[in-house]
Amino acid sequence: MIHVYCGDGKGKTTAAVGLAVRAAGSNMKVLFVQFLKTELSGERKVLSGLENVTLTGCPDEMKFTFDMTDAERQQAAALFRGIFERSAATALSERYDMIVLDEVFDVINEGMLAEAEVFEFITNAPVSIEIVMTGHRPAQRFLDAADYVTEMKKIKHPYDRGLSGRIGIEF
Repeated sequence: MIHVYCGDGKGKTTAAVGLAVRAAGSNMKVLFVQFLKTELSGERKVLSGLENVTLTGCPDEMKFTFDMTDAERQQAAALFRGIFERSAATALSERYDMIVLDEVFDVINEGMLAEAEVFEFITNAPVSIEIVMTGHRPAQRFLDAADYVTEMKKIKHPYDRGLSGRIGIEF
């Protein structure tokens, strides 16, 4: 089945991590793929210690997309395309039970990953693979294809008061 966690509220990655932990605890094999995150994201340390979870690599540092130069955006896009292509092939060849594509909608919306390629993967993947996708503003066809759609809606957030993200809470 296909899961979508989307919206402008906090909790999309947190929900995906929770589902991955639950699956791993039930002896399911999980491939956790993150876009727009760095190795410093707090969930990575815990997930890497779980027996049934495989994490794809992340850069040590990454700017927010709105701070990237054109050259940095092109470099990031090439990185994300490679991560996606390798992850999709790995999920199929190594028979993972679940693949999490964290922040995938954001890299699609930024033009750094082809929407059609991701959609083709999720619609042609074996029904035995649980697919979890997170991010902002998914295209309608992803919502239509999904079995679960949960929207996180921001009512109030410290960002609104100009506060930066905090280690262990936002990342």
